[in-house]
Amino acid sequence: MNEIDAIISSLNLQPHPEGGYYRETFRSEGTIPQKLLGSVYSGDRNYMTAIYFLITSESFSAFHRIHQDEMWHFYKGSAMRLHMITAEGTYKEVRIGSDIKNGEHPQYNVPGGTWFASEVDSEDGYSLLGCTVSPGFDFDDFTMASRNQLCSEFPQHSEIITKLTRE
Repeated sequence: MNEIDAIISSLNLQPHPEGGYYRETFRSEGTIPQKLLGSVYSGDRNYMTAIYFLITSESFSAFHRIHQDEMWHFYKGSAMRLHMITAEGTYKEVRIGSDIKNGEHPQYNVPGGTWFASEVDSEDGYSLLGCTVSPGFDFDDFTMASRNQLCSEFPQHSEIITKLTRE
């Protein structure tokens, strides 16, 4: 069993719809009523949720967005390249990893409503991270990007959108 398979097995990770593997590790007991969250949310949400997330160089996490802020935490492996496009069309790339001297961030927040995708920054590697979401994550808050729609909305970023979408 290689190191990636050992991590997937040890942490009991499952395939994620956007790509990579994940397992929810925390969901707070308290909830925020939908009426306080606003109409963008379909119901009450837990205060916070957290997951393990593993991505390998053989795949990528496709462009998607959620309503909430999502804080990434680096744990192990190669740095992850996080690609973001704001609602206004601003593109930014950040490397999440442990090499702080070379500009990597051990943690980084993606603001809610931002389209984002990720990939491993090395060949034949992996990135093991954690994601903390507040208010807590619910798949009702998740939108997978359509390549055509995103390229139409942000044609100036069509190269990275095409690379990191599946359809």
